Amino acid sequence: MSVASLCTLYTPTPLIPFSKPHNSVPRFSSSQTKKRCRLIRSVAEDRETLPVVSKDTNVLDTSSPSKDDNTEVVRDTDDDILISRAINATIVLGFGAFAVTKLLTIDHDYWHGWTLYEILRYVPEHNWIAYEQSLKANPVLAKMAISGVVYSIGDWIAQCYEGKPIFEFDRARLFRSGLVGFTLHGSLSHYYYQLCETLFPFQQWWVVPAKVAFDQTVWSAIWNSIYFVVLGLLRFDSLPNIYGELKSTFVPMLTAGWKLWPFAHLITYGVVPVEQRLLWVDCIELIWVTILSTYSNEKSESRKSEEVSETGSSTSSQNSKQE
Repeated sequence: MSVASLCTLYTPTPLIPFSKPHNSVPRFSSSQTKKRCRLIRSVAEDRETLPVVSKDTNVLDTSSPSKDDNTEVVRDTDDDILISRAINATIVLGFGAFAVTKLLTIDHDYWHGWTLYEILRYVPEHNWIAYEQSLKANPVLAKMAISGVVYSIGDWIAQCYEGKPIFEFDRARLFRSGLVGFTLHGSLSHYYYQLCETLFPFQQWWVVPAKVAFDQTVWSAIWNSIYFVVLGLLRFDSLPNIYGELKSTFVPMLTAGWKLWPFAHLITYGVVPVEQRLLWVDCIELIWVTILSTYSNEKSESRKSEEVSETGSSTSSQNSKQE
């Protein structure tokens, strides 16, 4: 029954006057009638707004996740983190154990009868001899392997510097940096140092500063751009995004190198022989790759976060317009 019908039911009908009414219905004034209708209307509205609670316990509200669902999501996330951490720890410890074993067992073919002191004594010297032999046998491949290892470790250091735990690094990012170091830095640096000797074949005192200046202008600009562009391509970024990020970071990366490399290259071009220069440079590259990787990945991550925020704001604005 509606509110209007209730009000009509309780509205008194006009009575025909009698001289002496007997058992007459009590009359209501207009104010009393309005009060009763208002009371009936409020009660009806309250009844309409009361939520209907189902007694069937099998009917559940599926619009919001239950506590069990949230617990399962948290457990899945924790399991993924533990699995990823275990894989990373296996990679780091496996390669570390392999490298240490190879270095310590350089004389395993003929150390029979040696004491532990004798083994440790000749390990550095014989490893250096093996490195020089590999440079003579295949110089480009040896330098590529060194650069690949250095660029992988440098990116790992960069990720730890950015705040990631030691065994929660991004494997794809580390692989990309190591791949660039292996395929490009080792081979290009091998030919660059030979070209540098051809361009400056003099023995005067100004040759070393000239080589340092050439290295920190022409070669640094070329290599920083190659590293940045190739990393962007390996991340499947678009060419306009790569160009925009390179344009915004070109000068900061170049000037950041001026705080480190001029002092290191005084030793590179003044003391170290040509064939050994890449090994010395790769030792310093552990610091420089940390800077390069941080610049490259920070720009990419900030751009992606901006795109996500812009997408979210556009979606919310469209929803508000539709409403």
